[in-house]
Amino acid sequence: MVITYTLISVCLVSLISFIGVLFISIKKDRLNKILLLLVSFAAGSLFGDALIHLLPEAFEQIDNSLKTSLLVITGIFIFFILEKFVRWRHCHIPTSKDHPHPMVTMNLIGDLVHNLIDGMIIGASYSVNIPIGIATTIAVILHEIPQEIGDFGVFLHGGLSINKALMLNFLSALTAVIGGIISLIVGPAVKDYSIILLPLTAGGFIYIAGSDLIPELQGCETPRMSFLQLIAMACGVGLMALLILFE
Repeated sequence: MVITYTLISVCLVSLISFIGVLFISIKKDRLNKILLLLVSFAAGSLFGDALIHLLPEAFEQIDNSLKTSLLVITGIFIFFILEKFVRWRHCHIPTSKDHPHPMVTMNLIGDLVHNLIDGMIIGASYSVNIPIGIATTIAVILHEIPQEIGDFGVFLHGGLSINKALMLNFLSALTAVIGGIISLIVGPAVKDYSIILLPLTAGGFIYIAGSDLIPELQGCETPRMSFLQLIAMACGVGLMALLILFE
C-alpha cells in the first residue's frame, strides 16, 4: 500500500511539470496576479502541513521534545544551505528585467535537488501513515504548481523552444520518482528514518513558506489583492486542517 501510494504521488508531482504550457497565452501582468494567489495558497498549505500534521506527529513519535525541536531547526538549516550552496531558489514569478532569474543550467541543478528531496519527503511521509503522506503530497503539489510555471518561464527566457523547455522541466521533475524510491528502499533499512524525516521536513516547509514564498507576496499594490492573498493563504491552511478528518 505504501509503495503504491508513494509511486502514484511522485508520478503526479512529476506530471505537474507540464502545467507551464497552459499559461503561455496569458499576459504577464495577469499571470503575475494568478501566480501570487497560487503562491499564497501554497504558503498556507506548507505552513498547515508542517504545523498541523508533521510536527504533532513528530512530537508524538519522538519521545524527546528537545530532539524534535533541534531536528526542526536542522531542517531549516539544511534548506538554507541548499539555497546558499546549490543556489536553489524557490521563485515563482516569470523572469523579466525587474525580476531576473538564474541562468538555465543553475536553475536546472536546483530543480534536480529540489524534486529529489520532494520525492524522499513524500515516501517517508507515507511510511509514517497514509493520511500524513496524502497531506504532504498535496502540500508539495500546491507548491510545485507555481514553481513549475516559473521554471518553465526561465527555460523559455534562456532561449529554449517550448518543446525543449517542457521536456527539460519534466526530466528534472522525474527525480521526485527517484527520491520516492530512495525512501522506499532506505526507510525499512534505516532505523527511525521516516520518523526523523518528519521534523526535518517540517523545518524545510516552514523555511520555504517563510523565506521564499511570503517575501514574494510583500509589496502588493492594492488592499484588494492583499486581502485575496490572505484568503488564499487561509484556504491553504484550511485544506490541511480538513485533512485531519482522514486521520
